[in-house]
Amino acid sequence: MPARFSAVSSCLPEPGEVNARALIASVWRAGGEPATLHPYAPEGTADPEDVRARLARFDGLLLPGGGDIAPHRYGAGRTHRTVYDVDDEQDAFDLEAARQALACGVPLLAICRGLQVVNTALGGTLHQDMNGADGSGQGHRHLRQSVSFASRSALARITGTDKAEASCYHHQHVDRPGKGLRVTARAADATVEALELTGDGGWFLAVQWHPEDTAHEDLVQQRLFDALVDAARSV
Repeated sequence: MPARFSAVSSCLPEPGEVNARALIASVWRAGGEPATLHPYAPEGTADPEDVRARLARFDGLLLPGGGDIAPHRYGAGRTHRTVYDVDDEQDAFDLEAARQALACGVPLLAICRGLQVVNTALGGTLHQDMNGADGSGQGHRHLRQSVSFASRSALARITGTDKAEASCYHHQHVDRPGKGLRVTARAADATVEALELTGDGGWFLAVQWHPEDTAHEDLVQQRLFDALVDAARSV
């Protein structure tokens, strides 16, 4: 999984590269060996051949949550005042990693920002903020809510259910799905909560919520990581 650039860390004297401990633990519980990729994309440009070669060393890819994607990446003319933690190098690497994983059939699980990265990589767009015109709403930050799954979706098949309690922390969400993507889960307010491929590509699932938050106690959430590791073993 690509690391997240972090300006501060309590255990480091300088800026670091991190991933959430709960995310790493979820992959470990599934029987995988979590490995962190350095998101190398100097001057905001990632070399496709380099990214492809680096991904070839691994059996699967997890695109984790993180800061916002630069709005120009999906063609937005203006940047909303609530957009935060944009990093050109992070964006460039994550977007190219998504493209190469999909093109090469690398099993890919995308979470929160990761879903937005895949959607952007495939030409989709995002709502920059879901808190209302005046910014007074809470969106889906620090929120646990019921999410409904589409019947006959990979999500429903993997989890064995048609709904789940999801831990959400996001203020952006899908506007127009990217090419070859279909919506397979929504919240009660119709927010897109999962995307899947419409064709016969490799194993892929993207969720807008954070399954790692509750995977240690919720088998439905843990099954997403189990399925990623199982798919990676089959490559």
